[in-house]
Amino acid sequence: MANVSLFLARAGLVALALSIAGAVGPAFGASGGSSSGGSSGASTPSCPTGYVYDSSKKACVKASSGLFDDKQLYAQGRALALAGRYAEALDALTAVRNQNDSMVLTMIGYAKRKSGSFDEGMAYYQRALAVDPKNVNTREYLGEAYAEKGRMDLAKAELANVEALCGTECEQYQDLAKAIAGQSDE
Repeated sequence: MANVSLFLARAGLVALALSIAGAVGPAFGASGGSSSGGSSGASTPSCPTGYVYDSSKKACVKASSGLFDDKQLYAQGRALALAGRYAEALDALTAVRNQNDSMVLTMIGYAKRKSGSFDEGMAYYQRALAVDPKNVNTREYLGEAYAEKGRMDLAKAELANVEALCGTECEQYQDLAKAIAGQSDE
């Protein structure tokens, strides 16, 4: 019963984000790795645990058991994480049924790292790379984490990996290069 209640609470938080965002675009395959935000998560009102935001009523209402597919959960978790709403992002991302998806693992790692659980975030990045060593978003975030900790040798190694995967013009390369140069806009 506790697991059902926990799932419903998480689904409620996800419903909050989904009700504001409306239609959700493709999540897993083509999402960029930008750490600079620009997502709809920043405009999503917060509701107490167990409540969701009903956009038609413009108010928080008691959560009901709405089910969302993994792509919707991932998209909202990613949007919330990039908006700096890490706890809400983790609620959405941990509700994804496929916890072995490299993009889900990457965003859990990002939210963990950015919320202060650096080592736990790094462990999620390693799990993501074990699933998909060519995940350019994981490589970007891992490099940013190394730069954050002053490990420029490792950050530059990840930059080389990103370059090999998508060149120097992709968003992930540009963002990681900025982080290494100390110009991160995270």
